[in-house]
Amino acid sequence: MLSLLLWLPLIGAIALLLAPPQWSVVRLRNIAGVLTLLVFLLSCYLLSQFDLGNGGWQFQEYHAWAQPIGLSYSLAVDGLSLPLLVMGNLLTLIAIYTITGAPHETTAGALRDRPRLYYSLILLVNAGVTGALSAQNLLLFVLFYELELIPFYLLISIWGGPKRSYAAIKFLLYTAVSGLFVLAAFLGITFLSQSTSFDYGLLTTDGLELKVRLILLTMLLIGFGIKIPLVPLHTWMPDAYVEASPATAILLGGILAKLGTYGLIRFGLQLFPDTWTLIGPGLAAIGTISVLYGALSAIAQKDIKRMVAYSSIGHMGYMLVAAAAGTRLSILGAVAQMISHGLILALLFFLVGIVERKAGTRDLDVLNGLMNPIRGLPLTSALLIAAGMASAGIPGLVGFVAEFMVFQGSFTTFPLPILVCIFASGLTAVYFVILLNRTCFGKLDNAIAYYPTVLLSERWPALALAAIILFLGVQPQWLVRWIQPTTNALAAQFPTVLADQFATQQPTLAPDLPPAMAHR
Repeated sequence: MLSLLLWLPLIGAIALLLAPPQWSVVRLRNIAGVLTLLVFLLSCYLLSQFDLGNGGWQFQEYHAWAQPIGLSYSLAVDGLSLPLLVMGNLLTLIAIYTITGAPHETTAGALRDRPRLYYSLILLVNAGVTGALSAQNLLLFVLFYELELIPFYLLISIWGGPKRSYAAIKFLLYTAVSGLFVLAAFLGITFLSQSTSFDYGLLTTDGLELKVRLILLTMLLIGFGIKIPLVPLHTWMPDAYVEASPATAILLGGILAKLGTYGLIRFGLQLFPDTWTLIGPGLAAIGTISVLYGALSAIAQKDIKRMVAYSSIGHMGYMLVAAAAGTRLSILGAVAQMISHGLILALLFFLVGIVERKAGTRDLDVLNGLMNPIRGLPLTSALLIAAGMASAGIPGLVGFVAEFMVFQGSFTTFPLPILVCIFASGLTAVYFVILLNRTCFGKLDNAIAYYPTVLLSERWPALALAAIILFLGVQPQWLVRWIQPTTNALAAQFPTVLADQFATQQPTLAPDLPPAMAHR
């Protein structure tokens, strides 16, 4: 099943690239959409077959490949990777049906330039994410991790904004450096532990000196920190997000950035549990700085897309603070925050794309009165308000569930950073109130008679995302039930003293694990 999820989009990408040039944009889009929908449904089937009593690897596949260099075709998923994989497939489907075109263009007028290449690249991104999240061999992970680089570079440089070339080159350089740090750390782990294979299950860092473990873990932190991105490694992100088309921005923020947090938890926390506790306070400080910096920078923006981009930095900082705490509830909250942030950010970028296309601008000083029921964009404005509330952590929406687990699970370990993060969550409400007050409310400029109508084909992705955000906020059990077995097993790897200290922090949103798994 995992191979099917991986190879279907790869084969689809090649097929679309070789499609006859006379095929229309709509036909190409529908073919890519059907393939992605099939992949999404298959990943949901895996979710339904997932054993909730097992926190380890499931649906494993193994084939020997290049044994002399330790590379194998080894795939599996657990409660950390499978929910992210399902979300990635959903957001890929949303991105395919996100209109890419100049302001005021409709579906018929958008994406005139190389549509076969465009949809092939999106399918290639989907395959790379699936491969990275399911890879059980470190070299295989790096191959898929780096596979994302060229498709995103082309998506930004061809279909991006006025400064797309600068943003694409900056993205290429930063992410290439990220891959080099990750590869160097993986080579160090394998060679210094005297392993003959890069298979994840055969590796251990227990025999390495503390100084060596600190160096290797720092390399992973830099490599994955660039991809997340964390302050001060974030400078590629605002330009890439702003210059990218709405569909590419959804893939960048909703999927690609999650490979950074996934890699940090999977390979940093899980391979270096003892060392992780030593650098935990430093990680919490970096995460807190990212949260504050993202919130304050968002408040200062006039471009609503750049405001959303900076808000992403802050929300990714919550995940680092939670992962640094290393408790059962905080790690559960970190993974839940990945899902929550991906869904909310995708909705925000989708709606910002609609506003820009219909109003012709993203400038807060120009936009006004979009809530006007006759001449404005009332449904788009209502969904934008809902997305802002979810990002600010209003109860009843998925953002509140994830942030609450992050704050509650991490407070015992890092009380001061969590208090600062709670204050920063209030700043999130501030900049979204500024955004919504200036764009949605007020009197519509009489010089603008009517904004173009938002078609049903342009609405349904936003409505679907909003419904999921609301459902997971009301029924958080559906968010955490697949994650908790794995996060409990991750927390159990920490030293006994820390495990005893955190034993009282049990998630209350999901059922308890069997006694054999919850012994710590």
